Amino acid sequence: MTTAAAAAPAAAPAVPREAPGFWRRFLRKRLAVASLVVIVVIYGTGLLAPWVAPYSFRHQDLGNTFAGPSREHPLGTDRLGRDVLSRLIWSAQTTVIVSACSLLLGGLALGVGLGLLAGYAGGRADNLIMRLGDVLFALPDIMLLLLITATVRPRVDAFFRDFERWSGIGGIRESGAPDYVLIFGALSLFSWVGMARVVRSQVLALRESEFVLAARALGASTWQVLVRHLLPNVSPLVIVAATGILGTAAGAEVALSFLGIGVQPPHPSFGVMIIENAGPRNMLAHPNLLFVPAAVVGLLLVAFAFLGDALNDLLSPRRR
Repeated sequence: MTTAAAAAPAAAPAVPREAPGFWRRFLRKRLAVASLVVIVVIYGTGLLAPWVAPYSFRHQDLGNTFAGPSREHPLGTDRLGRDVLSRLIWSAQTTVIVSACSLLLGGLALGVGLGLLAGYAGGRADNLIMRLGDVLFALPDIMLLLLITATVRPRVDAFFRDFERWSGIGGIRESGAPDYVLIFGALSLFSWVGMARVVRSQVLALRESEFVLAARALGASTWQVLVRHLLPNVSPLVIVAATGILGTAAGAEVALSFLGIGVQPPHPSFGVMIIENAGPRNMLAHPNLLFVPAAVVGLLLVAFAFLGDALNDLLSPRRR
C-alpha cells in the first residue's frame, strides 16, 4: 500500500482499488458475515425504534403484568406490563446512541486526530499526547467512569435544565439527552487512547516515506499531508480499531446501566432490563425477562469480537 503511494504521490490511495478483493475475501468468512448481520440488525432496529417498536418505552398495562408471549406481546410483558420486545428495541437505540457518539468523539475525533498529530509532529507534541494517554490508560477506567457519572450528573442535568429555560425548547431532559451526553462523554475520555496509539505507530512508519516527502517538496501544508496522504493509508487500521471501540462502548454502557449510574429509568437500557429482573424469584418464575436481554447483549458483544478479528485478518498489512 505504501509502495504504490510512493510510486505515484498524486494517485488515489491503494485502499479503494483493493475494495472488490476485500469483499470477496470477507464473504468467505461466514462467521464474520453472520456477525455483521447481527450487528446491522440490532443497530438497525435501534435506529428505527420509533417506527418498528410495537409500543412506546413509556407504555404500561398494569392489568397485564408478567404476561406470556402472545400476538400483542411476542416476548411477553414485565412486572409493570411493559412490552419486552419494545423495550429491547428501545434499549438497542440507547446502545446505538452511546456507542456511536463515543466512537465519533473519542475514537475518531480525538483518537485519529491526536494520533496523526503525535506521529507526524513528534517531539514535545508527541510526548505530551502519549504521556497523557499513558496516564489515562493506567487509571482504572471502570472506577473513574463510576466516579465521573455519579458526581457530574447533577451538573449536566442542571445545564440542560437551564438550556431549556434559555432556549424555550422543551423535552430535552425528558428525551434522556443528559444521560446520553454524560455517558458517551465519559467513555470518550478513555476510548481515544487505543486509537491514537494505533494511528501514531502507523504514521511514524509513513512520515518519512517518499510520497510524504514529495508532498512536502510540492508545498503541501501539514493539514494536507495529514488528511490527503497519511489518513487514507491508516484507514484500514482505523476501521479495525473502530470495531473494537464500538463493542467496548456498548458493553460499558450496559455495565454502567446495570450498576444504576447509566441511563436512568424510564429510558430503557439492556443493563436496566437485566438488573430489574436479576432477582432469584424473577429468575425462577420469569427467566425470559432476564435471559432475553442478556442473550442480546452477549450476542452483540461476541459479534463485535468476531467481526474485529476478521477485519484485522483482512486489513492488517502484516496479514495480507
